Amino acid sequence: IEVHRPGVGRLLSQLMDSTIANVRIYGEDAVEVLAHCLTPDSIDAFHIFFPDPWHKKKHHKRRLIQPALVNLLARLLRRQGYLHLATDWEPYAEHMFDVLNDEPLLSSRASDARAAVPRPAYRPETKFEKRGERLGHSVWDLIYERA
Repeated sequence: IEVHRPGVGRLLSQLMDSTIANVRIYGEDAVEVLAHCLTPDSIDAFHIFFPDPWHKKKHHKRRLIQPALVNLLARLLRRQGYLHLATDWEPYAEHMFDVLNDEPLLSSRASDARAAVPRPAYRPETKFEKRGERLGHSVWDLIYERA
């Protein structure tokens, strides 16, 4: 799901050079697609890596990770399904912990509900992660499972 048209074009270009054939692409707002195109208890995992942290306080309302979206994602997950988030912006990581820990359908896979988990081998290293590390930022991986 990608609202940014050049991002959709880039994905299509990458798929042309690939043998992957089971892809569905939505060039729409993610919240709208999730709310109207998926059914509850139907998804094994959601991966949201390095969403825009909207650094300025007046823009925090634009952050993707908000209580309503997290509740929607939790309801779409199957039992034992998981939500994996990653960020390199500490204030956003703290916000993510607050939102995820307040969602009753989810529980952290970490031993401490305010701790990140080690980066799983399946998570690709993104350009945003590399940039953050160059700037000296730490990276937080949060994985929460549907009970």
